[in-house]
Amino acid sequence: MQDFTNYNPNSSQGALTRAASSEALFFQRVYLWMCGGLALTAVAAYALMRSQIWLNLLQAHVKGAMISAFVVELGLVIYLSARINKLTPGAAKALFLAYAAVNACTFSVIGMMYSSTIMFKAFISTAGVYGAMAVYGLTTRRSLQGLGSFLFMGVVGLFIAIIVNAAFVASSRLDLVICVIGVLIFAGLTAYDHQKLRVIYATGLDGSRDGESRVVVMGALSLYLDFINMFLFLLRLFGASRD
Repeated sequence: MQDFTNYNPNSSQGALTRAASSEALFFQRVYLWMCGGLALTAVAAYALMRSQIWLNLLQAHVKGAMISAFVVELGLVIYLSARINKLTPGAAKALFLAYAAVNACTFSVIGMMYSSTIMFKAFISTAGVYGAMAVYGLTTRRSLQGLGSFLFMGVVGLFIAIIVNAAFVASSRLDLVICVIGVLIFAGLTAYDHQKLRVIYATGLDGSRDGESRVVVMGALSLYLDFINMFLFLLRLFGASRD
């Protein structure tokens, strides 16, 4: 990862100001798409929770519906990540919105498992931690490149631990530890992904509007996943404390 903090000392103040303004517009677009995805997930999940057809389907085939939703979500993320440079900006945006909409299936079930108070507390906590780590990632002069590989392996280990605990151990204490580690991992990924986006914008864009649009979509997807996963682990922590 290149060090974006080493600015050219010969650059004029006006050039630096224009660069900062351009970068701010780039992040505004990323956050617009990220927040749009979150809003779509929330609205669609709420609509599903009020749909008798969906509720009847869950009662009859809840496991099949959740597995199908998970497979579609995973497939969309893998396809979007692998084909992003070959997709048109419109197709990339459509796939991102499709992922956010399908994710609503999972959240419609989660919404029936927890009270609105617990979900609100988890959301506020997620927003606070996420915001703090985003600011850190955007302002720190320390390179977080080495942290990325460590956190990725942490995510893999985390989900293996979740499967093992659910299938074989069923330990509430282990589940609590997993949730705490999950929050820490996705907090770290939030900082890492923000810095990575800043570096990509400074050094990795091809100069075309289509290229920038693709980076915006992939950036929005990364930040969306960081927020969603941190929220889910905090939600489980708040639910466990209630129990």
